[in-house]
Amino acid sequence: MHARPESPLAVLGAGSWGTALAVQFARGGRAVRLWGRDAAALAVLARERCNARYLPEVAFPQALEVTADLGAALAGAQRVLVVVPSIALRELLTRLAGRLDAATGLAWASKGFELDSGKLPHQVAREVLGPAQRIAVLSGPTFAREVGAGLPTAMTVASPDADFARELAQAVSSANFRAYTSTDIVGVEIGGAVKNALAVGAGLSDGLGFGANTRVALIARGLAEMTRLGVALGAQADTFMGLAGLGDLVLTCTDDQSRNRRFGLLLAAGLTPAAALARIGQAVEGHTGARAIRGVAARAQVEMPLCEMVYQVLHERLPAREAVRQLMSRPIRSEQP
Repeated sequence: MHARPESPLAVLGAGSWGTALAVQFARGGRAVRLWGRDAAALAVLARERCNARYLPEVAFPQALEVTADLGAALAGAQRVLVVVPSIALRELLTRLAGRLDAATGLAWASKGFELDSGKLPHQVAREVLGPAQRIAVLSGPTFAREVGAGLPTAMTVASPDADFARELAQAVSSANFRAYTSTDIVGVEIGGAVKNALAVGAGLSDGLGFGANTRVALIARGLAEMTRLGVALGAQADTFMGLAGLGDLVLTCTDDQSRNRRFGLLLAAGLTPAAALARIGQAVEGHTGARAIRGVAARAQVEMPLCEMVYQVLHERLPAREAVRQLMSRPIRSEQP
């Protein structure tokens, strides 16, 4: 794909992350169209030139256009970036089927296995759009507020097509936003999926007062689980030591900007999962993700005790302290696989 420099970028999904990316890419004067499904909310964004709900301090650049018309958002766009929760990915890709030609590059920043099928986003995209579509994923240690504020950020662009990964990375990079490339789309997507459940566990651990030792043990052993699953599903082990693996895991487990971590903290404070979700008011991928990870791990015959603990706490009402007791009483084994 050789996009004309003046071709607009369509960003589909006007939540915090979609808005932040649209603002970031429009800062240099590039034409960006931000689309969302809620026409009334989009009209407010267009009028106020900011997303007051998610990023109230970030003004929209002049080059950023807001539209609730999907056709208008896509018109002439040579690159399309989907930024919706993983639970909504298939539905939106289905709407895009037949609207994208072979020259259009499609990328997404959605993270997580599909709940019912256990498929990764690129597998869903292939199923819906066919093998000819050029696809990529954007992933890594990024918070929407910091990207919206223009703070220095690095992330990974992964595609089975190395040329497309490089073209897209060059297109989205700027003085304060650096993209690295990878052809291991499986590993990059698994990193983004598994870290959410582990971040819920980190929030639970810290909220219960278990301390820094426990948090670091959870991150280190969580990385081992993530890598084990990834290698079993065909990923490269080295991917998990990069931005989309260790980087994203550390970020989301240790900073309270992480919705998944905050969700765990609220559970530790005594809220039910439903009440904690309502308090956060945005998608918490680790909640449904824990169930999906459990199914994927079972089919791949991969042992993931930390993710299983998070699943049991969220969906089987296992008390968090009892889950920790069970983890600590597991048989002694080698740290290496």
